[in-house]
Amino acid sequence: MLKTTALNAAHRTLGAKMVDFSGWEMPLAYGSQIEEHHRVRRDVGMFDVSHMLVIDLQGEGSRAFLRWLLANNVDRLQLPGKAMYSCMLNEQGGVLDDLIVYFMAEDWFRVVVNAGTAEKDLAWMMRQRDAHAPGVVIEPRRDLAIIAVQGPNARERVWLAKPELRAATESLKPFQAAQVDEWFVGRTGYTGEDGFEIILPAAHAEDFWWLLYRLGVNPAGLGARDTLRLEAGMNLYGQDMDETTTPLESGLAWTVDLKSPRDFVGKAALEEQRPRRNLYGLILLDPGVLRSHQRVLTAHGEGETTSGSFAPTLNRSIAFARLPIEVQVGDLVQVAVRDKLLSAKVVKYPFVRNGRSLID
Repeated sequence: MLKTTALNAAHRTLGAKMVDFSGWEMPLAYGSQIEEHHRVRRDVGMFDVSHMLVIDLQGEGSRAFLRWLLANNVDRLQLPGKAMYSCMLNEQGGVLDDLIVYFMAEDWFRVVVNAGTAEKDLAWMMRQRDAHAPGVVIEPRRDLAIIAVQGPNARERVWLAKPELRAATESLKPFQAAQVDEWFVGRTGYTGEDGFEIILPAAHAEDFWWLLYRLGVNPAGLGARDTLRLEAGMNLYGQDMDETTTPLESGLAWTVDLKSPRDFVGKAALEEQRPRRNLYGLILLDPGVLRSHQRVLTAHGEGETTSGSFAPTLNRSIAFARLPIEVQVGDLVQVAVRDKLLSAKVVKYPFVRNGRSLID
């Protein structure tokens, strides 16, 4: 039986097409996926992301534990509320998950992990805690819901819906968060647009959802979320990286701290690795649509697309592709789409940010 979020009834009332996503019944779209995409780019939209798991780490030694657990260095988090993106690796350097970690106090860090890996992540964290930091308390917060409100008008609409949040959140910079009573508001997102991700008691989620809806914030589903994140150059776990790939070959070397003396899970493997491939962006030049797992032919050998779709903001098809590391931005390649070889150009992603195309 599929798991459901606190907003399941609201999705059904709004006529969402529901699908199985990592064992959760989630909305794919409420009508036109392209219209949902454009609303987020041009105005505001909201997403139910309550299928993701919030995990609180508390107690003395929490920072030291995260130094060991994550490839990025939590010592960069010194200002309360500051957030950081990181991968969590296995001993071989493979990506167990990508996540956001928030520093709230020396005895409280908050981590948000992906839905499909949540139970695996939690078990891994527990095992690492037991071995390295037995005093740290790890608490999965299944009593919480998460609503992402994204777009150029997102913050103003949230403040209109809940004015008491404004004072604490108006000065937040991107990748910062504030706690307001039982509400946790981060200026983060997965769309390439401004906005908030709001973690709140699940019991309050439906009322807040409908309040936002009455103020003109239309919902968006998984379909629009995928095209938005692809345009924004954001990896999707399970497609663009997984346990068989490392951050160094997934366009995520910038999230790995190999310079500081600290040790972390997977560091030794990464130090020995000499990546022969990396993640690149592709723009399709011929008519067609790029998808995942399509063969890519380059002058330096073959590769494969990992994510691909029609990009509504650009009105053309784009993809991520894992290609030989000798490939250069500007190279022309061929992608096997059904029984044809279509021309594509290698580009640097992100493709779109804050509603604006970054591709010439």
